[in-house]
Amino acid sequence: MDKTAQHTSAGTPSFSGSPEEPGVDWRHRLPVLWGNQVILRELRTSDAPSLATLLTTEEVARFIWQPPATASAFEEFIARTNRQRAAGSCTVFAVTLRGFDTAIGIFQIRQTGPAFTSAEWGFAIGSAFWGTGVFEEAASLVLAFAFDTLHVHRLEARAAVRNGRGQGALRKVGAVQEGVLRKSLVRSGQYLDEALYAIIGEEWRASRRAALGLRHVH
Repeated sequence: MDKTAQHTSAGTPSFSGSPEEPGVDWRHRLPVLWGNQVILRELRTSDAPSLATLLTTEEVARFIWQPPATASAFEEFIARTNRQRAAGSCTVFAVTLRGFDTAIGIFQIRQTGPAFTSAEWGFAIGSAFWGTGVFEEAASLVLAFAFDTLHVHRLEARAAVRNGRGQGALRKVGAVQEGVLRKSLVRSGQYLDEALYAIIGEEWRASRRAALGLRHVH
């Protein structure tokens, strides 16, 4: 599940993220990111059963790279991604709700260029939470982490062309479609086209400054 595709929900919540803990290197431990309704934290082995239940349904899995099929396989995935985080090449956050510590989804950022100058992100959230605003709030927190902490310059994402919900979610958080990768995703024995989206760091910062300015005006 190193490529977690973009089949998820979107809404329009406000959010407030807490800064990274002073002196704590994300390679040692991911910071906890707080929103109005979500909390993003390090994946734990105990998250495996809920992720196996929520992310392997047909609704969620049909447009993403094949997720681990069982709780045991998710445990292996969690252990592997934690090793990759310690090595400085990948981060994976568990998505939870305030007051409800069960993992309902994940966000992954994977290094594709030296020192995270470029990276790819992916995400999957249980279908029961689509349309609730969970995705957009969590995505905003992850983007701030990617650009402010990892210092990513270019952040890419892929979404199956047939995945209209996922593409809409990416556009809502400022991603721009740059092209189509023909027959690049294999699902159920079929090759699917994927749309390539990207967010550039300085453009994201400019849009955030503009959004903050509008909120101050009102």
